[in-house]
Amino acid sequence: MARDQLLDKVVTYAAEQGIAGKSLREIASGVGTSHRMLIYHFGSHEGLMTAIVGAVEAQQRAVLAELARDARSPRELMAALWAEVSSPEVRPFVRLFFEVFGLAVQGAPGTQAMLENLTEPWLTAGVAAAARIGAPTDAAAIRLGVAVTRGLLLELLAGADPAEIEASHRLFIQFFERYQAG
Repeated sequence: MARDQLLDKVVTYAAEQGIAGKSLREIASGVGTSHRMLIYHFGSHEGLMTAIVGAVEAQQRAVLAELARDARSPRELMAALWAEVSSPEVRPFVRLFFEVFGLAVQGAPGTQAMLENLTEPWLTAGVAAAARIGAPTDAAAIRLGVAVTRGLLLELLAGADPAEIEASHRLFIQFFERYQAG
């Protein structure tokens, strides 16, 4: 089975069954392959987790591009993207993102790709989305948006009141609009 096809199966399995605490053997069994194939394609459990995070992040950036086609303002785009990335369906992947990030900053083998692709792909996608809706394409502001979003997602995972997190995100959008207005 090709790497991309196997990764798609693993991402689907992770979304449906979860993968927290599962061994490579359990994951392999769940997707109809062997743990050796997972090791061949991804190197290690950490490498597989990194690949899953990368695939999900790529899917989310594709959603950003799609949302930018329909959005009429930065506010609308930011709110729609937040609704997507903070949805209960995506939270297991957000949890996995932070788990793999923790491993990556500690130098765990197989996780270096996460650090290499942590923010830059989001900046590229954000600049393209901003240009599509006629908004300023300020990479520093987009980087701030990525950081704020990740921080609020971390708060959400830690058990903060979702209504308070939503209010914080709306406040961030207001700050962003004031910044854009000059």
